[in-house]
Amino acid sequence: MSMKITDQLSRPLKDLRISIMDQCNFRCTYCMPKEVFGKDYVFMKEEELLSFSEIVRTAEQFARLGVNKLRITGGEPLLRKNASLLIRELHDIPGIDDIALTTNGVLLPKFAMDLKKAGLKRVNVSLDALDTAVFQEMSGRKTKAEIVLRGIDAALEAGLGVKVNMVVKRGLNEQEVIPMARYCKERGVMLRFIEFMDVGQTNGWDYSKVVSKKELYDAVSEIGSLQPIDPYYFGEVASRYRYEDSDVQVGFISSVTETFCGTCTRARLSADGKIFTCLFSEEGIDLKQDLREGKTDEFLFTKIKEVWEKRSDRYSELRTAESSKNRKKIEMSYIGG
Repeated sequence: MSMKITDQLSRPLKDLRISIMDQCNFRCTYCMPKEVFGKDYVFMKEEELLSFSEIVRTAEQFARLGVNKLRITGGEPLLRKNASLLIRELHDIPGIDDIALTTNGVLLPKFAMDLKKAGLKRVNVSLDALDTAVFQEMSGRKTKAEIVLRGIDAALEAGLGVKVNMVVKRGLNEQEVIPMARYCKERGVMLRFIEFMDVGQTNGWDYSKVVSKKELYDAVSEIGSLQPIDPYYFGEVASRYRYEDSDVQVGFISSVTETFCGTCTRARLSADGKIFTCLFSEEGIDLKQDLREGKTDEFLFTKIKEVWEKRSDRYSELRTAESSKNRKKIEMSYIGG
């Protein structure tokens, strides 16, 4: 039986996002640009990453505190060898009833079936454009969107649920909104538009580059009238709508123009074992040393409980153009979106 805990703003702990790899085969401009202050990324050594057993042990303590949903992230999580074996172990944790994975989709043709058999329920596939030139500019690589589309097809064929995530950045890919919406509607998968966020220090965020939910909604409405759908659960990040002429849904994640801090139920575990209580955190609480020093489950349980009960984060509600520049935030590629 899990315990139910809340933070300083009465928000329950329900979701844990677990980064298992800081490396990625793309260099998306909003997450992991090609260079950081003139230098390429220096990735973690293998021994710095939490082992699968350490991840599972940590997830078990979160489950005891009320977490029932896990999201596996990165970097690109499928670059981690034997990721499906980790999914299988996490699936067996009492209280965990939903496991998803965020991926760029490139490796799904190879791994989708194994992931499904291991207990994965769905994938969130990042795809920001269909046009080759725009896709390459967004992804920082000379690959084509077709490689991601093949990954989406492989996930669907394996029986996984699929959501497509599109980050929209003014001046870069807003012209791809309608083509992406058409593709996803025809394919029968949910497309979620994500406002360009000021995560980290290196993605060149500026409010003028944010395409708002209202603009995105108006654009998508050109291909079909939209009807609002009630949230499935407390803390759902996307405002969801259904096309009137089909069962296909479209969602909007608007953490800049319509913040949802008040219902945030998510904690994050970085690849090197730090707990973060906000996507826009400045620093995390280390668990790796505790795990490797042989601290008991009760010690870990209590530490995690205290971290959450002290939590008062609501960065997006308090964000200003000035505060975004002055706050030193953890990079998205490190914390796992």
